[in-house]
Parts: sequence; structure tokens; C-alpha cells
Amino acid sequence: MIDSQSIRTADTVPAAIRGFDAGKKVKGRERCIVTNTLGLLLAVHIDAASVQDRDGAKRPLLWSRLHHPNVKKVRSDQDFSGRPVEWAAWNLGRELGIVCKEPGQRASKSSPSRGR
Repeated sequence: MIDSQSIRTADTVPAAIRGFDAGKKVKGRERCIVTNTLGLLLAVHIDAASVQDRDGAKRPLLWSRLHHPNVKKVRSDQDFSGRPVEWAAWNLGRELGIVCKEPGQRASKSSPSRGR
């Protein structure tokens, strides 16, 4: 599974490595992680929050491929659709599957309040 999360940072963090995520209204950084089916961390990459999810996906996908070559399929939400799917198939030989929400479905109670 691959996903990202924007987190607030202190004002002491240099402006060059933090940004503003307009969708989540967070000023700070964004971590993009790849986990296995048990939830154990396989790869992580930190960027400014202004970096799009699909643009920040390449490094953790590449690192997970290099360090865990037996993983063949990766699942993600719709934030990673488009270029990362094609890039992962072409460059890594991995299937990046997009899991879509059902029509009318909102975020689950256990997930952050995105879309509420």
C-alpha cells in the first residue's frame, strides 16, 4: 500500500523544505510511505507539503522495489492515479492498482477527516 500524509511543521523548519498543501490546508511537509499487508514500513520519503501525491510517489516506489523485489503489486487511493501507474509498470515492472471509492462513499470513521 502507498499513501501520503501532510503534517504541520514548526516555523524553525527551513522554508525551502516545507510548503502548503492547499487541498488539506496544511503548511508543512508531506510523508509518502509504502507498507506491506501487515502495515510494516517498506519505504518512506519526505517532501514539502506542496508536492502533489503522484509526484512524490516515485522515490518510495523505487526504494521499495530495490529493497523488497518480491513485492509485485502495490495498492493506492485515487490520489496516485495517472502517471505513477504507468511509471511503475514501465520502470519497475510493478502493478500499481488504484482502489476507488464507491459512489457516494465518504471517508471512513477511522481515517482522517478528508472530504468531510
